[in-house]
Amino acid sequence: MVRRSCIVGCGSYLPSQVMTNDDLAKRVDTSDEWITQRTGIKSRHIAAPGELTSDLALAAAREALAAAGMPGEALDLIVLATATPDNTFPATATKVQAALGMRGGAAFDVQAVCSGFVYALAIADNFIRLGQARNALVIGAETFSRLLDWNDRTTCVLFGDGAGAVVLQATEGTGGNADRGILSTHLHSEGQHYGLLWVDGGPSSTQTTGHLRMSGQEVFRHAVTRLAEVVEEALHANGLRPADIDWLVPHQANRRIIDSTARKLALPVDKIVLTVDHHGNTSAASIPLALAEAVNDGRIRPGQLVLMEAMGGGLTWGASLVRM
Repeated sequence: MVRRSCIVGCGSYLPSQVMTNDDLAKRVDTSDEWITQRTGIKSRHIAAPGELTSDLALAAAREALAAAGMPGEALDLIVLATATPDNTFPATATKVQAALGMRGGAAFDVQAVCSGFVYALAIADNFIRLGQARNALVIGAETFSRLLDWNDRTTCVLFGDGAGAVVLQATEGTGGNADRGILSTHLHSEGQHYGLLWVDGGPSSTQTTGHLRMSGQEVFRHAVTRLAEVVEEALHANGLRPADIDWLVPHQANRRIIDSTARKLALPVDKIVLTVDHHGNTSAASIPLALAEAVNDGRIRPGQLVLMEAMGGGLTWGASLVRM
């Protein structure tokens, strides 16, 4: 028998404030048409003053635990993916741990920017496969609005705030592709491209939070290539073809990148979960937010094969194949 991590609950949280493209056009030289044509984004959610990444993460975590029918005390592990922690330290995950009443196990943050959720999922999955945890909570949570230069129309129009979470539980099976659970995860990075997507601040360099900076065209070019490669890698590792995929749940960065990946896979648009139009790019929260939306509205059903993929600053990228 093979031990696997099965997704038994999904949750999400979005701040109540919605900022439309027209709202942005009042603050910076842009327009709804300009943003929509280039990104597919129409609106995004913005955290309220005093609303912290831990608040978003906790709300998503509670919803995921409720869906799983599991109390917080039953968790062995919390892995929280975020590039916008409440504080430099301790880990924001420990604040969530305390609020959920989890007394044992471990809780820590992972920083891989937009790839963060896939990285966190891989880590939690490995803990479970090795028998070091049985019930794990994986969260992606961001308040990216706090990193934006609201005078830079090339970046401030792209991002939003939110959180998504999944509960993983150890299951035993034959190890075949038909068994429920995470089939495999695949992680990569290219540190030589560090300067293509970064924040110009930090405790070691400037002692400030800084603002997000991006070389958009270069990031787009790398994303199209690397995402196609890692998707092929995941399928090959499991002896599967693109036609076997029931749903693609991509990082919601840019509609053009998502469309390009879908074309390379020959996937029809009705097999892609799209939330970029009303969420924007929520970094590490992007995939779990989209996953929760599609699970909750009944599109994604038990037994279906879901492919998740993302690319972020670092550059980092990765993919995960999951039988729901």
